[in-house]
Amino acid sequence: MQSFRCPQGRRAHAGCPRQASRSLRLSVRAAGSTYGNNFRVTTFGESHGKGVGCVIDGVPPRLPISEDEIQLELDRRKPGQSIITTPRKEDDIAEILSGVVDGVTLGTPIAIVVRNKDQKSQDYSEMSVAYRPSHADATYDFKYGIRAVAGGGRSSARETIGRVAAGAVAKKLLKVIGDTEILAFVSKVRDIECDVDMASFTLEDVESNIVRCPDQAAAQKMIDAINEVRTRGESCGGEVTCVVRRCPKGLGSPVFDKLEAELAKAMLSLPATKGFEIGSGFRGAAMLGSEHNDEFYLDEQGRVRTRTNRSGGVQGGLSNGEDIVIRVAFKPTSTIGIKQKTVTRDGQETELRARGRHDPCVVPRAVPMVESMVALVLADQLLQHYAQCELLPREGTVGADPSVLRQFARV
Repeated sequence: MQSFRCPQGRRAHAGCPRQASRSLRLSVRAAGSTYGNNFRVTTFGESHGKGVGCVIDGVPPRLPISEDEIQLELDRRKPGQSIITTPRKEDDIAEILSGVVDGVTLGTPIAIVVRNKDQKSQDYSEMSVAYRPSHADATYDFKYGIRAVAGGGRSSARETIGRVAAGAVAKKLLKVIGDTEILAFVSKVRDIECDVDMASFTLEDVESNIVRCPDQAAAQKMIDAINEVRTRGESCGGEVTCVVRRCPKGLGSPVFDKLEAELAKAMLSLPATKGFEIGSGFRGAAMLGSEHNDEFYLDEQGRVRTRTNRSGGVQGGLSNGEDIVIRVAFKPTSTIGIKQKTVTRDGQETELRARGRHDPCVVPRAVPMVESMVALVLADQLLQHYAQCELLPREGTVGADPSVLRQFARV
């Protein structure tokens, strides 16, 4: 039996009738390492520890998934891919420890681990006493009083391996249920923008160059810009755009758990993110209502559609079946090869030239990370939608989603 001290100093026992009016029941969830309610993902591991990975709980049973499918996504985010990414060499081989038998999920927790191999912890000896500007070194010390110095520990982008592995499972679930496709690409590096047809670009288009931009002319300019800052020991930022095609209708919740709010939280939880937009984003603030509203119509199949998509696929906090379009801004990589002023852990001002192997621009490798976090949000919302809204028959609605209803043999 758990007990606690009440403010007056008397000892109360949870569940004791005599103290029931004074008892306080406390619940502490995982401290920032778990996302989701029904499709729950917990990531673990430090950048230079023995390994990193995730535990996924709530995955429906009988979903086909293989290590090869997970590996395909991890290969897209692993380091050492090209001259414009970090030179750290890791195979990032995924190993499924539980929850899958003969390529099919059991409905029990899925544990996936990736072993670290190419650590160079000696590169971070100076950082044990001096805080790197714009890194998490100082704030981790402020909060915990201790930190994993090498590689930044949990603040490293290496933590996202668990997200990408879990995202592969979420993508598969969404594909099976609604033929949902989630594709992201680099849409901006510094001030270089691109021209991409959101309705037709493919994964092959994205992966056709090392910067992951389907616009080949813009891609070369982006590569040149990253190389220019890299050779000067500098870094730069950019933007990633993500499109969700054939998203089931009705995902999300009113008020606090709006779908765009969940997406914003997921995107801004990624390392180096500084901004989020959906649909018209900040540009919509300059429009009139008549310019911004998405008018409804019935298509050839009698489905409710919108003629425009300034809402970005979400209205009233719920998905409307149109493409979800979001943009995420990433800051310049904090680690640069230029001497900067800083402060030591014992409060002395000093100068530091950071060492270590880092991306001069994070956006090319952020593409699969963005896709994975979008998939985790939608998979979690899909399970919640089933639980609340699809157990009882629908009567007289015009917008029921066939991709969902067919799972209950009603269409």
